[in-house]
Amino acid sequence: MVDIKRSPQKSRRKYLVPTVVVLLVALATFKLLTLDPAVPSVERATILIDTVKRGDLVRDVRGPGSLVPERIRWITAQASARVERLHTESGRSVKTGEPIMELSNPDLQIQTMEAEQQARQAEMDLLTLRTSLQTGILAQEGVVASTRTMYVSATQEARAADSLARLGLAPEFDLANRRASAEEYTTRLRVEQEKLALMKSTIDSQIVTQTSRIAQLRAIAARQQARLNSLQLSAPEDGVLQELDLQPGQWVPEGTTLAKIVQPGKLKAVLRIPEALARDINLGQSASVDTRNGIVPGHVVRKDPAAQNGSLTIDVALDGPLPDGAVPDLSVDGSIVTDKLHDVLYAGRISGAAAGVATTIFRLSADGRTAVRVPVVLGRSSVNFVEIVEGLSVGDAIILSDMSAHQNAEKIRIR
Repeated sequence: MVDIKRSPQKSRRKYLVPTVVVLLVALATFKLLTLDPAVPSVERATILIDTVKRGDLVRDVRGPGSLVPERIRWITAQASARVERLHTESGRSVKTGEPIMELSNPDLQIQTMEAEQQARQAEMDLLTLRTSLQTGILAQEGVVASTRTMYVSATQEARAADSLARLGLAPEFDLANRRASAEEYTTRLRVEQEKLALMKSTIDSQIVTQTSRIAQLRAIAARQQARLNSLQLSAPEDGVLQELDLQPGQWVPEGTTLAKIVQPGKLKAVLRIPEALARDINLGQSASVDTRNGIVPGHVVRKDPAAQNGSLTIDVALDGPLPDGAVPDLSVDGSIVTDKLHDVLYAGRISGAAAGVATTIFRLSADGRTAVRVPVVLGRSSVNFVEIVEGLSVGDAIILSDMSAHQNAEKIRIR
């Protein structure tokens, strides 16, 4: 028997397994590519949800502020001085005329005495001037009188010489001399009379000039005396003394604030409203002030014409009694009603969405498990609410929280 050599058969199983694996991987890849993107999810406890409503919407703006006295009397140093003694302290009630502190300035005392001396010297100069002017007028009147006598004599002699000359009893040169003498005294009399009139006309102006100088020096002396008297500082009116922070021995320049007196029962609220929100505020609008111990109604009485550091200062007069503990400089929160909208759709203010623009927000499904992004048009807004112009209906539940982390998602799941 002859053995026949046979070649071994090739196994197909070693090719079948890799092929199946490749096909499975390709199929899985295709499935993954055709699947929808995963829907992001958020915890319900981490988001704020509100429901769209219809009704009247009160627009208001809010801002922090403080209680400020309506009447503040600032007491400033009228002269540079040194604090010698304090009679009271900050926070105490004072009565009109009650002493507050004593100051001293030796140089000011010397200046006051010098000013008083100059005023008295000017008054003495006025008396001397009156006497001198009166004496000059009397002397000039005497000169006029004597000149008139000589004028009368010269004119009479000239007439006599003229009569004698016509009769041929007086020579011509004598007549000429008499006429020249009469003309001389006529001129001298006129000059002396004009001089007297001029002296009389200027006497009043000289007296007025010196009197004005006396009044000026008296005013300076009175001012210096007032500055000296101000060193004995007393309360100009009843009230509560504040900001008395000086110490004995301290030197205070002129114009330094020494203290202030306030009326504690007459307070107003001074609010700081952001500039963008303050444009709708007008005088007379109603307001409310939260003192953290009660809410006091009020109304706007002043609006600062210029913004500072991005905010406007608004003064609110308080129309109701102040609660216990309301004192000057107390921090408060104020709300001002700027408008009232009737029968409008509104919801809570949406984080990150500006009023008066078109935007998108997430609206919850009926079962509340998912939310989809929908376009909306927002209208006017207040501190807590915003008007819904288009895109939502009454009863729609929407997300008010900031959803910028899911800005590319059209749908989210709520856990």
